[in-house]
Amino acid sequence: MSETLPTVLDIEASGFGRGSYPIEVGIARGDGSCCAFLIQPLDEWTHWDPKAELLHGISRARLIREGYPVRQVAQWLNDEMSELGMAYSDSWGYDNTWLSLLFHHAGMLPRFRLEALRILLSEDQQALWSDTKETLIAERGIHRHRAGEDARLLQLTYQHTRHLTEHAGR
Repeated sequence: MSETLPTVLDIEASGFGRGSYPIEVGIARGDGSCCAFLIQPLDEWTHWDPKAELLHGISRARLIREGYPVRQVAQWLNDEMSELGMAYSDSWGYDNTWLSLLFHHAGMLPRFRLEALRILLSEDQQALWSDTKETLIAERGIHRHRAGEDARLLQLTYQHTRHLTEHAGR
């Protein structure tokens, strides 16, 4: 029997300061598959941090060209998550703020909750987290700071730290 993993949500944004907004949302589903959508910025979403663009590599012009409307992304999230009712994030403070902004501008309410991923982790898992994550990035050649890849990385790190701590206890 294959284990069901926690559903992990990750958001890339225009920056971290006041006025920042979500530009990409990705999820890693319980079966390990992942998906992400670029978000078309609204006219009033003008904040743009060039340092953030250096990290995620997504230009504002690309968002305007390839992004999906805010309402469509919010609807997709609700369709994906409403049955589960819960997703997890490693940057809950930021991601929850950006998620709230997305749903507010979509004129919709989220039909799921976002929780901090750390509530699922034992102390032993937390102790192994950083090293395990770095090892996975190196082994798998994961591209950081893209929402779908980051969500999957977090999910894999969760899975590996859990296995390491379960086997250490035997």
